[in-house]
Amino acid sequence: MKPGTFTQLYVQLVFAPKFHDAVLHKNIRKRVFEYMSGTITEMKHKSIIVNGVSNHVHIFIGLNPSKSISDTVQDIKRSSTLFINKEKLCNGTFAWQEGYGGFSYGRSQIDELYQYILNQEQHHKKVTFRDEYIQFLKKFEIDYDERFLFDFLEDFEDTPDN
Repeated sequence: MKPGTFTQLYVQLVFAPKFHDAVLHKNIRKRVFEYMSGTITEMKHKSIIVNGVSNHVHIFIGLNPSKSISDTVQDIKRSSTLFINKEKLCNGTFAWQEGYGGFSYGRSQIDELYQYILNQEQHHKKVTFRDEYIQFLKKFEIDYDERFLFDFLEDFEDTPDN
């Protein structure tokens, strides 16, 4: 970045695994989320929190404006897919679904969003990923076509052994 350039950009990213048999089981999440956080840091973003449940992940970052959001998501997905498959952390071949959600926040919203992402397991005892995602789209007034939303894998919600 050039001298005299100052930014403060906060973005939440949301995306989901592709297959029912290759999801983010509870016993692998910590390793996967730490790996993703490292990838984010290598891209010179600020990794604030990475967390999720078996069927999706939330990533909250301080965005480095020299790297686009779409390139950031692509790099996170690519590197984490390679890591998960190399380490054989899932049954079958792991992959992420196409697409992502990207939502911007102000500095005053950091603590609230951090707590929200931290408590995903409790949150999803009451709300499905599909409902949560559509709520985000509506809250941020994003036009969407249901045909192009994630395959929500709702049949595989978190249970104590997932």
